[in-house]
Amino acid sequence: MTTIGPPASASGAGGSGPSGSARPARRGPYAKSAERRASIVDAAFEVFSTKGYVGGSLRDVAEVVGMSQTSLLHYFPSKSALLLAVLERRDAVSDRSAAPPDRGGLVETVLGQARHNETVPGLIASYAVLAGEAVTTGNPGSDYVRERFERLRAEYGDALRALEARGRLRPGVDPDRAASGLVALWDGIQLQWLLDPGRIDVVRQLQDHLDLLILPGDAVDPA
Repeated sequence: MTTIGPPASASGAGGSGPSGSARPARRGPYAKSAERRASIVDAAFEVFSTKGYVGGSLRDVAEVVGMSQTSLLHYFPSKSALLLAVLERRDAVSDRSAAPPDRGGLVETVLGQARHNETVPGLIASYAVLAGEAVTTGNPGSDYVRERFERLRAEYGDALRALEARGRLRPGVDPDRAASGLVALWDGIQLQWLLDPGRIDVVRQLQDHLDLLILPGDAVDPA
């Protein structure tokens, strides 16, 4: 089963026995519950990555994690609640930093994130599948995808305006349209990479595109 984040574990200072050796910390019900929830989210991540939210069922998730569907519903009362938990975990694993792109390091931020995404199994596939399904009526992930696009356009637009103020943006480039184009290119290139990873170089494609927007000085070697 694909694990998309560190497993939950009980933590705390262990006491010492008569010999001075540390005793392992006791695992309380809360720690066990958190660990079980994490394993369910990992299983859902795997199922939704391969079958999608529509095609994947709670029974599929329960089978992967090795529990009954009834028991799974004790932790997540609905399929939509489980999807939102998967999306939250995806963000936690994907985001290298909660801060927006560094105003002078947009290129480094984008290329670094692209490299990171390729190292996490299932991360790009899950996003591609769930984002595609978000356009369907009533999909519980629609708000997540829409708000993500809005946030990225705003962050990249601000970063490009800052570069423009420093004389680094090429003449004629509109920061807001360029930000929207960067998001679209990144998603599209990642989709092509999923289908043909041996021929598609996401980082190089992003570097080439950013070179068309930004004057030399902020670009870095993607190798």
